[in-house]
Amino acid sequence: MFDVITFGSAAWDVFMDLPPKFVRKDERLISKRAFEFNMGSKIDIPGMRFAFGGGGVNTATTFARQGFRTAHCGMVGDDIPGREITEHLKRIGIDASLVSKTIERSTNNSVVLNAAGEDRVIMVYRGASELLDHRHIEWNRLEAKLFYLAPLSGTLCRLTEQITAHARKGGALVAANLGNSQISMGRSCIKSLLARIDVLILNLEEAAAITGIDYKNEKKIIAEIARIHAGINVITKGKDGAVITDRETVYEAKLKKYKIVDVTGAGDAFASGFMSGMLASDYDIDYSMKLALVNAKHCLSVRGADRLLSQEDNFLVDRENIKIKKTPLTRLK
Repeated sequence: MFDVITFGSAAWDVFMDLPPKFVRKDERLISKRAFEFNMGSKIDIPGMRFAFGGGGVNTATTFARQGFRTAHCGMVGDDIPGREITEHLKRIGIDASLVSKTIERSTNNSVVLNAAGEDRVIMVYRGASELLDHRHIEWNRLEAKLFYLAPLSGTLCRLTEQITAHARKGGALVAANLGNSQISMGRSCIKSLLARIDVLILNLEEAAAITGIDYKNEKKIIAEIARIHAGINVITKGKDGAVITDRETVYEAKLKKYKIVDVTGAGDAFASGFMSGMLASDYDIDYSMKLALVNAKHCLSVRGADRLLSQEDNFLVDRENIKIKKTPLTRLK
């Protein structure tokens, strides 16, 4: 039996650094900025690197580094990136025996364009991960204390109900970071899913999409999420921290400003940090929220392989001296 099984994508990511001179202002865009260069040009870049990513792999990495017996259930292509991902999981102590291969599509790939001091653009190929279905899953081996569902798409999105039902049958805790594919399944489907999810994890935009409430009306969104899902709700807000609700209390916290190096994977870092804290502390929300914030900070402020906290790094949680504001949930209603 595992402590954690993660479900979600596994990807081979290419990070390319672009000089800031290629960033232009563009008032037509929401971000007001865009990359711009001539077609047919050859551009010298200051650096690039390769990394393993995807929601399923990113979160599994945190759980493994936090000392939990972890497995990843997903699909890769029968290609070099797929084999590299599988070997990488094994090297860092993640059980890869539940990872399937397919010849129908290549392994998921992303190209991340970064500009120093700016945001990034990610070009995503959603490949093999989308083809996992019930025929590829060894259901009799899915035993764990926690089932963690990263945002799912493709056929795996339609498996969300089966996975959560299986977890419930085995008495496992279920945490789900619902992405756009699950949200688009419709309110009736979402309602049945929420009944089998213990910890619901969303960013503010996703929470607005589920509730149908304007993104700017944050308090109303949080109150509605707490109404439709009676478990624990985690809503992340980027640099503005996060809000968590249980049946009685609203928890709010954020870190002091710090230099952000790479924003890729920060949402996965927060979510898996929170659930690691829950498992390690017998479901102490205060501690879990603090660990989540620090894990996300570590991900955002470091470039390279060691972007996520290990157990040995957890002393950093106390060093941050994070203050959590608590108010009764009834004040939102």
